Amino acid sequence: MQHKQSELLFERAMDVLVEGCSSASRGPMNYKPFPPYIREGRGSRVWDVDGNEYIDWQLSFGCLPMGHAHPKIVEVIQQEVAGGTHFATALEVEVETAELMVSMLPHVDKVRFANTGTEACMTGVRMARGITGKRKILKFEGHYHGWYDGLLVSSNPQYVTSLGHPNDPVRIPDSSGLTPGSWEDTLVCVWNDVEALERVLRAHGHEIACVVMEGVMSNMGVIPPKPGYLKAVESLCREFEVLFYLDETVTGFRVAPGGVAELYGLKPDIVTYGKALGQGFPIAAIGGPDHIMESIEYGKVLHYGSHNAPRLGLFATKTMLEEMSLDNYAGYKKISEIGDQITKRLNQAAADAGQNMRVQNIGSMFHPVFTDLDEITNYRDFCQTVNLAKYADFSQKMRDQGIFFSGNKILHNLSCTEHNQADIDTSIEAAGNALEQMSRDERV
Repeated sequence: MQHKQSELLFERAMDVLVEGCSSASRGPMNYKPFPPYIREGRGSRVWDVDGNEYIDWQLSFGCLPMGHAHPKIVEVIQQEVAGGTHFATALEVEVETAELMVSMLPHVDKVRFANTGTEACMTGVRMARGITGKRKILKFEGHYHGWYDGLLVSSNPQYVTSLGHPNDPVRIPDSSGLTPGSWEDTLVCVWNDVEALERVLRAHGHEIACVVMEGVMSNMGVIPPKPGYLKAVESLCREFEVLFYLDETVTGFRVAPGGVAELYGLKPDIVTYGKALGQGFPIAAIGGPDHIMESIEYGKVLHYGSHNAPRLGLFATKTMLEEMSLDNYAGYKKISEIGDQITKRLNQAAADAGQNMRVQNIGSMFHPVFTDLDEITNYRDFCQTVNLAKYADFSQKMRDQGIFFSGNKILHNLSCTEHNQADIDTSIEAAGNALEQMSRDERV
């Protein structure tokens, strides 16, 4: 592949954009020596400015369950943009989209729309504190809830020697610029360990407003919950009178119509959505039962925003939900089946090449990691055993063959409704080539 135009764009971009782009995950930290600049996407494919074509498995970090430029989305946006982009008023489509969401989410009575997963999370935490009058928040190692100061701790891979004892994890800030007070009330617990959570709740439950968690750890590849773990978390929250906040920014409207809550039979007090919800448009939502959601009525717990409930984003959301729900939610079943198949076949390709690559998935979310463990079950497993450099090499070798695997070493890959059998077969062939080349390189 030739990348001359991307290289020239990167040189220009470095004069006017930090890292040549607008997020570190897209820039030279993950794509060396410069990122491919993408110009166009259709279906399961994207094309860069040099005309290189890729089968896309990154899919905007999970924002595109129906792939790129889906005809139904294009049609509705072209039609509605002529009627105005944004009004910052109450909208008919806002009501229609909320009705559709509530009909799909038995644990939600009402929703409030926001713009991003981070904003929704900030609101969820504020609601928990306002409702309970308690100040502390409990989060888990390796879980990411956006770049909100209060939860921006212990989210990224670290040397395992820096993590402390699992009974008393060291809280590690993820960024400069955080004041000690911003995370003073944030407790950290190891994940996938019921006894660890019970210990913390027994000691601090009287001062904890909520336990916030991802239902599937999605910031360390894909780490599923152990059988019964999520129900145990919910039960412990009830026992110790702590609100159960399920962050479904990544998993909502992707792993199932009702997200992780549906898959595992959960009834969270607070739940937030983003990414897949907007089918590529920036939109998020906070949801829950009436007695929780009434907290933000009339600014009792403040949640404002000029761009809340963006008009075009709502039309895209409504269309996506309608399309994915057709034929008894066939869209969700399809992307899960694709995720299951590519996971199985990638694992087989790794075994055939003699590489220690393991692929874990929950439905359409999957991610390869290089480790000698048979299974990664928590953050500490990931930090201690996963070879991030090998994944970087593997993903680059995939992109060199026209298969766009995420360059971010800790984020996952995904399937969409527009992937087909030929996409899977071509991707598996490329994976075999990449893994065999890695094995040959190691023998030299």
